Amino acid sequence: MLFKSALSLAVAVSLLTIVSVRGTSLVETKTKLKALQSLVLNNAQATVKLDSSALKQLLKLSSYGMVQLHGIKVSFSVNMKAKQLNLGGGQTVIYDEVLTNDGNGYDDRTGVFTSPVAGTYMFVVDALSPKPVWLHIYLNKTIVASLHISGSHSNGAYLQISRTVILKLRKGDHVKVVNDATYNGSVYHSGYSGFSGAKLY
Repeated sequence: MLFKSALSLAVAVSLLTIVSVRGTSLVETKTKLKALQSLVLNNAQATVKLDSSALKQLLKLSSYGMVQLHGIKVSFSVNMKAKQLNLGGGQTVIYDEVLTNDGNGYDDRTGVFTSPVAGTYMFVVDALSPKPVWLHIYLNKTIVASLHISGSHSNGAYLQISRTVILKLRKGDHVKVVNDATYNGSVYHSGYSGFSGAKLY
């Protein structure tokens, strides 16, 4: 009976884990897992009877649930693709090519990444420009990193800059790339300028 109680508790915890993280079809998931639990444990008997195939399926679902609970995957990578973007003072850089957007955190209409889950994230911004440009990485309303291409390079030459920053985000925090408020600037297209981010843990 002690083994049966312990196993019942383990199955219940597994079921709760899976139900809590798989929110796409909660009713369907609950129904499927209830059916699986009845196959794994026969509560009408004094002893525990195990159905090995059902147990394997339940364990597989449980391990999937734990991975989702502790390691929700969030990443995005976007480029400037179609044409060079000329930026006014304080303008948010909106990239027109989305390469990846796991977790749907990046909004290609606004250029803003919104954290779908709390965690530690890494962001990389790079820009190619034929003229001076100042760019800032914002976390909500605060500048957390900056990039600059100087005006001292030869006329007509293109320079590329890059900046990496690691930030602790709460769910709903915003990260974006913004041109400096006091300067006009530009970032080159054809995939030379981009913005990427990923949840590390």
